[in-house]
Parts: sequence; structure tokens; C-alpha cells
Amino acid sequence: QEQLVESGGGLVQSGGSLRLACTVSGSRLVLLSSYTMSWYRQAPGKQRELVAGITSGSTTNYADSVKGRFTISRDFAKSTAYLQMNSLKPEDTAVYYCNARHPIYPTADFWGQGTQVTVSA
Repeated sequence: QEQLVESGGGLVQSGGSLRLACTVSGSRLVLLSSYTMSWYRQAPGKQRELVAGITSGSTTNYADSVKGRFTISRDFAKSTAYLQMNSLKPEDTAVYYCNARHPIYPTADFWGQGTQVTVSA
């Protein structure tokens, strides 16, 4: 059974930092290196939005609101993706979700359960 487990969320003051981790397991994710890994977030009353993504070739993209503050990375050996979040703002408060999606096979699309990030003013 495919599983994505996020960790690292919590409560932090404005200007602080957190690092989220997403560890992946499961038979269909054996070739995880082929997948695009992404972080999304959803704040109360808002739609889920893409925060950052990293392809199998390590090409990255970021939402404009987090450019220069967040960094996405992946460790193939550990089957883990990371989101380093610096200079956090109260508007970054949301549930953060990890996603693994194969670029060719649309049914190969997996989500974690989410981790809460709360930034106090």
C-alpha cells in the first residue's frame, strides 16, 4: 500500500523556520525517482494551492508567495522529500500536504495526510 507520511509541522513565531519531511513507501512507488514530488497547502476557507515542486531531474518551481523563503529538495536514497521554510509569515499558516505524481501515468497520484503549520504574529 502506497503511503506518504509528512512530519515537521508545528507552531512557530513569525520570522522562524521549519523543515517538513515527506517519507514515501509502497510498491507502486518503488521507482519514486521517476515521480514529481510537490508540497501543497490549504488554509481555512481557501483552496489547496501548490507551494513547491521538484521533478525527477531536480527541476524546481515555487509559488510566487514563497520564492526566496522556501526550498524544496529530495533524497532519493531515503525516499524523502523536504520543504525548508524560512522567514515564515502568519499567512503561511495552513495544512501542508505532500504529493507524489508520475508525469506519464495520471493514476499514479498519491497524497499524504497533511501536517499543520501555524505561524504566530
